[in-house]
Amino acid sequence: MRIFHDKRTRKRCKIYAMLRAQEKRAHRSFHTPGHKKNGFDITELSYSDNLSCPRGCLAEAESDVAEILGANKSFLLTDGSTAGVYSVLKAAKLQGASSIAVCEASHKSVFNACAILGIAPLVYPQQTRNGIPFPPTMYALNEEFPDLFAQADAIFLTSPDYYGNVADLNGISAYCRENNKLLLVDGAHGGHLHFDRALYAGEYADLWVDGVHKSLPALTQGAMVSARTETLADSLRQAVDFFRTTSPSYPIMASVEYAVKYPRNIRLENSVTEYARTNDRIYFGGDWTKLCVVFGETAFAAQAYCEKKGVYPEFCDGNVVMFYLSPATRQKDFRFLQRFLGKLLELFPLQQKPSELKRAIVTPKNKETEFCELHNSAGKVCAANCGLFPPCTPLLCVGERITEEKLRLLETADNVYGLRDGKILIFKD
Repeated sequence: MRIFHDKRTRKRCKIYAMLRAQEKRAHRSFHTPGHKKNGFDITELSYSDNLSCPRGCLAEAESDVAEILGANKSFLLTDGSTAGVYSVLKAAKLQGASSIAVCEASHKSVFNACAILGIAPLVYPQQTRNGIPFPPTMYALNEEFPDLFAQADAIFLTSPDYYGNVADLNGISAYCRENNKLLLVDGAHGGHLHFDRALYAGEYADLWVDGVHKSLPALTQGAMVSARTETLADSLRQAVDFFRTTSPSYPIMASVEYAVKYPRNIRLENSVTEYARTNDRIYFGGDWTKLCVVFGETAFAAQAYCEKKGVYPEFCDGNVVMFYLSPATRQKDFRFLQRFLGKLLELFPLQQKPSELKRAIVTPKNKETEFCELHNSAGKVCAANCGLFPPCTPLLCVGERITEEKLRLLETADNVYGLRDGKILIFKD
């Protein structure tokens, strides 16, 4: 498979070696999967190990990855970071946590997991500057939400977020240690940061997720979830057994090991960082893989122009168009992007940044709900979290009054979540 292009990395990968060796042998398939083709995509056989109880190449791969990530134990995931988030929260509950402090702009999997597991999310608002979210600092949390954090058994952070912001991991982890609270981190967009320990979730968190496929060269849905201590690892082992598939993809597992072992691209990191910091139209949150180009009201038009030219950014939120890089991005492709962005910024000048999208939370008089046509929903009260996809964080929360500005974003975006056939769930008047 072309994804395994780096020879030196391939040689270090236990799962790839097993699959490649077997691929060369005679193999008549009378087992799953149903395509019946010999190759990488196999099932649990005598030689391929078993993720539910690994003793061979999968166990070796998990051990290698844990050492690289600085974990007591790391678990391969083929179900994406979502399975990791569920597992982290389940493990925290097994450790006695019944409530977590969590930002309202966390990924929807956090709120879904809390609902399923019976964990109370103590939600604090997302802060923004010029339409761009920024992460919490310990100082701000102490000043603004001291009671909320005092009540929580654990603190759940997203770091880095979709805009490349890194949370105050050092300050918040110190607070958690002093107050005997667990620190849980969704690092779905930070798998590459294990190269830079000061920014990496695993340097500070008790339990954390690495969404390897997002920022490292792995197949989609490849992820890791890790624990800092042996006690937490025992709880996490039980948790992943709840949420991890019993039919894991061997190509995905092989690609996760390969991606974590992939070399750092320091030349590209430096080039991107220098470019981002010297361009006043680019918001730089500290994570070099995410170039957030600010357009304001011309953002959707800029995104459409990109795609017309065959250039596909990660997402547009109506203010920012984000371009996602990785250590596998070639230097010549980044040079192309620089030239392309130079033209794009000329064609689409910055126009009036959107106002801060404040939430207007109300208590609905009627608990009954119904679906309403999106274009008729302004002024209604939202009854289910929904938003743009990505970043898959709530644009509208339950109990929030629907504003014209947020309605415009939902109507304009290419992809959304939480709606049904162009309708939004609202509380009846």
